[in-house]
Amino acid sequence: MERRTYLRSLGVAGVAGVAGCLDTLDGAVSGDDSRTVLSPSDDHPSDPPYPSHGDEFPSFSIPDPIAETTVSLDDFVGERPFVMTYFFTSCPDGACPALLLRLRRVQEDAAEHGYEDDIGLLAFTFDPERDTSPVLREYANEQGIDYEADNWQFLRPDTYEEAESLTVDTFGMALRRIDDDDEHEESDHDDHDHGEYTFAHNNRVTLVNEDGIVERAYPSAVLSEHAVDPETVVEDTRTVVGVE
Repeated sequence: MERRTYLRSLGVAGVAGVAGCLDTLDGAVSGDDSRTVLSPSDDHPSDPPYPSHGDEFPSFSIPDPIAETTVSLDDFVGERPFVMTYFFTSCPDGACPALLLRLRRVQEDAAEHGYEDDIGLLAFTFDPERDTSPVLREYANEQGIDYEADNWQFLRPDTYEEAESLTVDTFGMALRRIDDDDEHEESDHDDHDHGEYTFAHNNRVTLVNEDGIVERAYPSAVLSEHAVDPETVVEDTRTVVGVE
């Protein structure tokens, strides 16, 4: 089965009426740990469909609508590590705010301990139709994020088609857009209104070192039994950056 088809089917299987976590498969360690600072985690999955420990992070070039610039992998390789997550501002179940909290905690710790110039924080939205620049600014304020800091960048593709391709094909994320009518047909719950559509998606945070190699891909970072504590993301990031 092709990866895109697999990821789409995973998204369908994981839908439970609203957007939320789609768990990944557990298994043995994969990837090359010779280029990483961190050792593989105990629950590192076997041959996951996304970039994981020891893998090269895929190349990307995506607009930042607030900074009015384009952000690419080349901006970080050889320069500094980055932490990345994937979200949409209309998320109805708290998963996306929880994902952004993990990046916000890194931002706060970096400012407190003086490594704010040594880490990048990337928040990629797969809902460009609604997540415009003003919406992202307002959302950042609501989440306590300093979006004007040099280390924070929102990534927003120009169209949903581009966002879907990047999410599924490039970043290996299970994603399914769910229209409200579809959701009502698939769920016994009829009390959700997400503004015409919502998404089922993986809740992932990815930590990448300055060589462009994945150090951690927390696959079910929030709202699951495998959820990663925000302070663990901070500690792992400090280790990769080289902060005592």
